[in-house]
Amino acid sequence: MKTKGIRTNKINIVTLGCSKNLVDSEVLFTQLKGNGMNVTHESKKDDANIVVINTCGFIDNAKEESINTILRYVDAKEAGIVDKVYVTGCLSHRYKDELEVEMPTVDAWFGTNELPRMLKTLRADYKHELVGERLLTTPAHFAYLKIAEGCDRPCSFCAIPLMRGGHVSRPIDELLTEARSLARRGTKELILIAQDLTYYGLDLYKKRNLADLIDQLADVEGIDWIRLQYAYPSGFPMDILDVMRNRPNVCNYLDMPLQTGSTELLKLMRRGITREKTESLIETIREKVPDITLRTTLIVGHPGETEAMFQETYDFVERMRFDRLGVFTYSHEDDTHSFTMPDDIPADIKQERADELMDLQQGISQELNQQKVGKTYKVLFDRKEGGYFIGRTEADSPEVDNEVLVPATQYVRLGDFANVRIDRAEEFDLYGEVVSV
Repeated sequence: MKTKGIRTNKINIVTLGCSKNLVDSEVLFTQLKGNGMNVTHESKKDDANIVVINTCGFIDNAKEESINTILRYVDAKEAGIVDKVYVTGCLSHRYKDELEVEMPTVDAWFGTNELPRMLKTLRADYKHELVGERLLTTPAHFAYLKIAEGCDRPCSFCAIPLMRGGHVSRPIDELLTEARSLARRGTKELILIAQDLTYYGLDLYKKRNLADLIDQLADVEGIDWIRLQYAYPSGFPMDILDVMRNRPNVCNYLDMPLQTGSTELLKLMRRGITREKTESLIETIREKVPDITLRTTLIVGHPGETEAMFQETYDFVERMRFDRLGVFTYSHEDDTHSFTMPDDIPADIKQERADELMDLQQGISQELNQQKVGKTYKVLFDRKEGGYFIGRTEADSPEVDNEVLVPATQYVRLGDFANVRIDRAEEFDLYGEVVSV
């Protein structure tokens, strides 16, 4: 007589949102593996009986994607395809009480800082010896290094402090341990992330200590590129530019979200800076690091943004000629200061303004890329797609920036560097051939 077999648990972690969420998923992944559990990330097979969804709650589109993903797995549970559905991350942290009522078949909800409780629910122990260890979900040659959690900035439109809490820096020794561990396993590029890199160290060391951290990370053997993302312009620590200029493995790259080019709107947004001071900062950064690549993001359609304010932003982008630029349409987030103002810009006007800025940026990017034709750049190759090997220069971060395409008739090894001469340029891509490795 046959007996029914006991189903072995398999856990699938589904990650939505930003790179900071991805790091959180990697930490969970590492802890579960360290407990000897069968766990995957973003499994395409739908063969896991336990699903952990790491949600994003940043703006309306992200919330909608998170909710749709939860509903998909709730339906799978009701169909008997999965046994358990757990939800963590920003959406869960912020709206837990409401979501518990609306989706009672979700087995448990966790906040952004409840890893030990989640592990206990999954019948795993929190292993302190794994702090600083990471199993990557990205290609092994690059990794995100989250240097702090939360944010103390008072930006009127942003709900991040509601979901992530106040700024908490990670100790330098802990970050160095993690960086060395990653380097030993083949990581060549570290991408430093936080809600605000420039606040790093104020809580632990009573001073802005980002420059010291970068300088020490630059000594880690095997790390060829260190990239900075999410720097705040107000109170910008200028000493990081000296490190960037003096340390060859610190990329001449800075991601600094500026949000708008209107001083009046910056005041409404509670950004603590004016357009004039912003332009002066950009000028100083470019003087100190002449070949720096500047990436920024802007918001259009914030409450009170007039056509004249938008035109100021348009003119600002035209003058500053950013190397990389992204645009968000304003999302009316409850419990933020901006939520107390009427969301008075129609959605179609918001989109028109975003499109205008991206059309402008497309022309700027085309002109800047054309200047690269005939020059040779060091390229780190990420993947092969179609008939091309695809990589990035020092000026490009994964997922969001330009790429370099080399015909697959030439062979390069993924995860390696090669020198590529650029033969052709488009608005957001460069094409070339390998001249040496």
